[in-house]
Amino acid sequence: MTLTPDRVPLAVPDTRGDRLRLVLVLGSLIALGPLTIDLYLPALPTITTELLTTSATVQLTLTGTLLGLAIGQLVIGPLSDRLGRKRPLLAGAAVHVFASLLCIVAPNVAVLGGLRVLQGLGAAAGAVIAMAIVRDLYTGRAAATLLSRLILVMGAAPVLAPTLGAQVLEFTSWRGVFGVLALYSLVLLPVAARMLPETLPPQRRQTSGALGTLRTYGSLLRDRTFVGLILVAGLAMSAVMSYVSGASFVFQEQFGLNQQQFGLAFSSGAIWMIIASQLNPVLLRRFEPRQLLLGAIIAGATAGLLLLAVAGSGLGGLFGVLVPLWLVLLSVGLALPNAPALALSRHGETAGTAAALLGAVQFGVGALVSPLVGVLGNDATAMATTMAGGVVLSLLVLVLVVRPWRLADLEPAPAALVAAVAD
Repeated sequence: MTLTPDRVPLAVPDTRGDRLRLVLVLGSLIALGPLTIDLYLPALPTITTELLTTSATVQLTLTGTLLGLAIGQLVIGPLSDRLGRKRPLLAGAAVHVFASLLCIVAPNVAVLGGLRVLQGLGAAAGAVIAMAIVRDLYTGRAAATLLSRLILVMGAAPVLAPTLGAQVLEFTSWRGVFGVLALYSLVLLPVAARMLPETLPPQRRQTSGALGTLRTYGSLLRDRTFVGLILVAGLAMSAVMSYVSGASFVFQEQFGLNQQQFGLAFSSGAIWMIIASQLNPVLLRRFEPRQLLLGAIIAGATAGLLLLAVAGSGLGGLFGVLVPLWLVLLSVGLALPNAPALALSRHGETAGTAAALLGAVQFGVGALVSPLVGVLGNDATAMATTMAGGVVLSLLVLVLVVRPWRLADLEPAPAALVAAVAD
């Protein structure tokens, strides 16, 4: 048992098997969004040709998915505060199955783009509700530690998905990729229904209706530190989204890699996201999340500027781009668990709504940034410009708005709980 700030006791998974099961189910839910975004990336040039359109227009189908994820979270988060976590989650997974099946028969890029918005709406349920469940069960360092495990999925899935997509394309067309996504969410439905506990009991649910939801959003937006933290998380995530949006064109068209080589080059970034996600729980035993967040964003901004310089000069070719790119992903991987943990720790009583706003900003900023890579030219310099810009802006918001040195330390969770979550 642990006490959340509203003093309502919750049953926290207390065995290693229970914790592993929780992480696996929540990780599968969170992975639905990144897989929906990225699995079809190796096919973007092919889709451009087959649907008789331009690369910039095809990239808007990615933007549509991000918009769906952002808008869906704003709706589903408050619903989960009113109805509990499981019902909105299962409804979202069902919507994702339906949208994915329709994408298989999309006749043109306009229809595909609209269906991708619907796909994003369905995938949003997994993203926001997984975050809310973590906040239902854990606070402080324990929350940041568990989020590190989930960031392993959130960070690795976007960079591993294109590799998986390239393998799928060995056996089918780009339309078959959407069949795989439909199958994934179809399998996820009974797994989540059976294995995921309901972590929001009726006595803790919100009953204020639509006006109450708007008031809650207003209250969250008046919290300067909360707003600053979710902007930091969103801008840091924009670096990943810029990479996701531009990498297929940079690696395949600029550097001449085929689909399988692209998958390998792109997924090499996953190694550094994985390292960061595993390093963060270790560092949390010695440092506060606010300290790790500041250090990671400073390192990321420095690496981003180095990436821009290398890409602009052409020094080192593909390898010259990859090395600073990996450093950016490593730094962002350290920042992403800690910014949400700090933000959500301030609003445990409305965890679903707070997680929705956090997720909406992350994917909304990504939706705004990802087309910029195409507008700027779909080359390494364009990708580096948007990646560096995102992390540098994140640093500015962190320093000028959040002021992490003024943040009080998170309420410490029991040492045994932090260690248990880290196992």
